[in-house]
Amino acid sequence: MHNWHWQTWNELPYLTCSLLESWQHGFFTQQFAPRVPEELIEVLDPAAEVYRVKQVHGNVVLSPSELERPGDPEKLSDADGMITERSQQAVWACSADCTPALIADTKTGNVAAVHSGWRGTSLKIVPMAIAKLQLQGTQIADLRIALGPAISGEVYQVSHQVALEVGASIEPEPELDQLIGLPNSPILTDSTQGRSRLDVRRVIAIQLEQMGITPEQIAIAPHCTYQDPDNFFSYRREKLKKVQWSGIVSG
Repeated sequence: MHNWHWQTWNELPYLTCSLLESWQHGFFTQQFAPRVPEELIEVLDPAAEVYRVKQVHGNVVLSPSELERPGDPEKLSDADGMITERSQQAVWACSADCTPALIADTKTGNVAAVHSGWRGTSLKIVPMAIAKLQLQGTQIADLRIALGPAISGEVYQVSHQVALEVGASIEPEPELDQLIGLPNSPILTDSTQGRSRLDVRRVIAIQLEQMGITPEQIAIAPHCTYQDPDNFFSYRREKLKKVQWSGIVSG
């Protein structure tokens, strides 16, 4: 079990993961709102360059050199993931029930930040970010992946159609009963007709394991955004467009 730790900055709480202890990183809480990455970088590494994108629930992953206007928060490129190309680059993802994934390579020092909701997960955005890191020389065994606070499977009710769409990313042409019957299944039954419950972080973990990544390389935060209103915004709970940020700095 990888340890998650509460840290404080100016008496404000944020989370770190022991799996990523070699990198400056944080999964920030709603208490940091309305600060954006350009301000939050002060917590991690004020000297690092800040990069973020306009998230659109797709599976595009960009590097700083691919951004249309790098460093300009007014002209963000559409994407849902970012990887670094050299040291002291900070990449960020925001979320309010979707999964923030922070990824790091122990050899190259490169990192990634990914926003993975059910749509991005069905499109395998986290594996795509890893594939992009592999093009820069990353080896699977050197990866460390932390999946931050997100809505948990026990409360995330979705249509059968959504469950099947996401399930197809781990099981070709799945049937619902087949998915529910998987060991430690990410799809749970729901008492409401036509609905299932979906554990997005578990789906991502299965996608990663199918790439040859071991469970020891993956950490899942024991925090649910929906069930912890004191610390996290939840779109499903509040129907408000408020987010918390997660970021990591390359080594």
